[in-house]
Amino acid sequence: MCSKDPSKPYLRIPPWLRVKIPCNKTYSATRELVKDLSLNTVCQSAKCPNMFECFSEHTATFLIMGDTCTRNCAFCNIESGDILPLDPSEPSRVAEAARRLGLKHVVITSVTRDDLNDGGADHFAATIRAVREQLPGSSIEVLIPDFQGDEDALNLVIEAQPDIINHNVETPPIHYNDIRPQADYKQSLELIERVKSAGAIAKSGLMVGLGENDEEVQGVIDDLASIGCDIVTIGQYMRPSLKHPEVLRYVHPDVFEEYACYGKEKGVPHMYSAPLVRSSYNASLFAGLKK
Repeated sequence: MCSKDPSKPYLRIPPWLRVKIPCNKTYSATRELVKDLSLNTVCQSAKCPNMFECFSEHTATFLIMGDTCTRNCAFCNIESGDILPLDPSEPSRVAEAARRLGLKHVVITSVTRDDLNDGGADHFAATIRAVREQLPGSSIEVLIPDFQGDEDALNLVIEAQPDIINHNVETPPIHYNDIRPQADYKQSLELIERVKSAGAIAKSGLMVGLGENDEEVQGVIDDLASIGCDIVTIGQYMRPSLKHPEVLRYVHPDVFEEYACYGKEKGVPHMYSAPLVRSSYNASLFAGLKK
């Protein structure tokens, strides 16, 4: 699973995962805009390796409902702890940031809020509506939690009509106890299937390097293909800090390409698989997809 053989040396980060850190006015301006509007981004909270590139291109993925999560997934850098009440002004501030950044494709995600009756689904819907009002020509993608399997909560998001609804399965089911203990793989698949059945564009993703093998990755792709998932992303897990699980393997870019080819052969229309791929990285590539 997630344990590491102490006799094996630590893995060195391979050259294809080394990113340049630009420092330019656009990056600083994006960061200041987010700060001025008192918003959170998953780019910063999750220590995304693509943050410098995206901020330098006036792009950010908004993290709503606070910066503290009610869950404690092993791979994630977002903290768990004391939860604050929802801020009713946040949807309009997200919309304002998206407008000022000139985004043509707006990506919104959240911490998991199991403390809320609807898991924060109504807050998602309010944010979608606020962005639509300020940026009627932009497409909207949301990356949502599982809402603990609550169909009514999911319907609140679906009825707000985002262009793409993403929910990540994160890792093969055999590793859930170690990596995603408060989630349920079958429940996640059912959510994605409901999104697809409702006529929305369904998206999901997973990481590699947390103890899985290629056959298990292919098994997840099989499952996502079988429920009609439109977009699948696969990227390399990178350890956010020493308190997180170690990387158990660095997958070569050629293998990521093999994952992509496998997914397309199985009927997934859009496979986006590469070491630095993340759920929202270059998400605008799919902005023109039609339901």
